[in-house]
Amino acid sequence: MSAIKDMVLRALLWICVAVGCIPVPALAHGERSTEPYIRTRSLHWYDVTWSADKVKVNESVIVEGKFRVFSDWPDAVSKPDLVFLASGAPSAMLVRNESYINELPARQSIKNLELGRDYSFKLVMRGRVPGKWHLHPMLNISGAGPVIGPGSWVEVAGNAADFRESVTTLHGTKIDDLQNYGVARAQAWQAGYALIAVAWLLWWLRRPLIIPRWRALERGREDLLVTTKDDKVAVGLLVLVLAVVIVGFTQTQKDYPQLVPLQAGVGYTPPLPEQPTAVAIKFKRAEYDVPGRTMRVTAEFTNKSDKPQRIGEFTTAGLRFVNKNLPAAVAAVDPKFPKELVPANGLRVDKDAPLQPGEKRVVTIDASDAAWEVERLVSFLTNVDARTGGLVFFYDDSGKRSIGEVFGPILPVFKGVRL
Repeated sequence: MSAIKDMVLRALLWICVAVGCIPVPALAHGERSTEPYIRTRSLHWYDVTWSADKVKVNESVIVEGKFRVFSDWPDAVSKPDLVFLASGAPSAMLVRNESYINELPARQSIKNLELGRDYSFKLVMRGRVPGKWHLHPMLNISGAGPVIGPGSWVEVAGNAADFRESVTTLHGTKIDDLQNYGVARAQAWQAGYALIAVAWLLWWLRRPLIIPRWRALERGREDLLVTTKDDKVAVGLLVLVLAVVIVGFTQTQKDYPQLVPLQAGVGYTPPLPEQPTAVAIKFKRAEYDVPGRTMRVTAEFTNKSDKPQRIGEFTTAGLRFVNKNLPAAVAAVDPKFPKELVPANGLRVDKDAPLQPGEKRVVTIDASDAAWEVERLVSFLTNVDARTGGLVFFYDDSGKRSIGEVFGPILPVFKGVRL
């Protein structure tokens, strides 16, 4: 009986090992691993769209939208003094051909983003490898790392062998495909240096290594470790390497007389024109109802405009909680926007009547959904900075939208779901 039990356990162990070795494709990009205080208080992406959810190899998909550099920027995160707009996609499954911030080319890094201001962005991506890929906008911040925006699935159809990245240089030289241009030359140089390195290694491996050398050290005969012949070989290899570098440099200059150095400059673009805030927000308190999976924010809202205003949406960390009782807010959600980022429970506003011009009112909004757990956002309760924040979208009776910020400390509570 014991022998049978051992056989079963061994079989289960081998099955577990075999299953663990099976490669599984990544379904997203790890944006959920980013700390919540970064996702809720650094960059807020909004109005993000994808021009297509299915393209062929060599066809383009455009990702564009806006992001707000949050006013309540976390102290533990480097300020956005130097950033680079990139795409979040697995490897180079889609090639980034163009990028823009505020309609200006963003080929290089951008400096000095302003807190509390908005910027537009645009990424032109081209299908390269067939498959279904999760495509995000992403802003790399010097000293802080990437902050990833919302992602949508884009399917690339066709044959990878059909992909071509053809360009014509300033001199009129036509390059059929940048994917393999100059690869053979680079490999030849790498192989040459590898041979020199292997030869140098074999020179020392040809003699006994550990014990004889240790015994020489014990006898105080360090002079036996490196011989005159070793010194001559070392000098010979040094001369050889210098000769290879000089000859290679000279030949490269002859083959390519006009070279462009690596670019180290940075650009600057002013933020988008500041839009007047229709409603002033004064934070009161925020709590996360653990059993109810609800973020509850209470704030004082003051209508500074000449039209009635209603709360239509609360967005944070890529999640969009929409007030389903307000048609203008519901219509503002693109049907192609990722459904998992628009929680089905929407946004509950306890005093949802229009806020009249000049009126001041304390309102509590409830953003309830399991998405808080799925997106791993509840750990802000144990972060070094137990604060949260987000954007509140207001709509007047004509459907015009304005944006306000709400932020402050947050504490956990155990009240259960509010009915």
